[in-house]
Amino acid sequence: MNKIISMRGRSLEDAFFRKRDEELLEQQRKLHKMKQTLKTLQEVSGIHNSRILNKLMELEVSPALLASIAVVPLVEVAWADGKADEKERRIVLEIAAENGIKKGSTDYDLLENWLKHRPTAKLLEAWTHYIAGICENMSASECKTFETEILDKAKKVAQATGGVMGVMLQISPEEKAILKKMEKAFSCSPGVAKK
Repeated sequence: MNKIISMRGRSLEDAFFRKRDEELLEQQRKLHKMKQTLKTLQEVSGIHNSRILNKLMELEVSPALLASIAVVPLVEVAWADGKADEKERRIVLEIAAENGIKKGSTDYDLLENWLKHRPTAKLLEAWTHYIAGICENMSASECKTFETEILDKAKKVAQATGGVMGVMLQISPEEKAILKKMEKAFSCSPGVAKK
């Protein structure tokens, strides 16, 4: 009887340690995957600031998503008034094509999806951190040029539906608010502080 109890006790103990070993191995696999993702994010983005890279990972920005994140300002402006209309979608896709996002690519498909289904606020937050990391590796003048390019494209989207009969293109208050958030992202960037 004692032998049976002893064997059961040892069996339960072995099961406990096997389960604990599996949990530790799973944690180790997750840590390894996280380090690999961090390394790939660093290589793809050129961002070396670990705080920014960790924030991008926390926001679930994968290396594959990083290429698409550059068009987030266009998407945000298109959705500023609560809907992305056909003119705005067309302008966003045209600008994206001019910048290397070709129809049939994963980036293009993702962009089309963002234009059909409004992305969460996490996307703009991820873009803000992305900008901070990119500008960290630029001079003040390079960062300012980059800012101007992005904001000009975003304003083009904002003006797609503004005005009366195509005259006096207007930017709505909602679109202006999104543009201000984007400007603020650049003003907080280290590259801008180097003036």
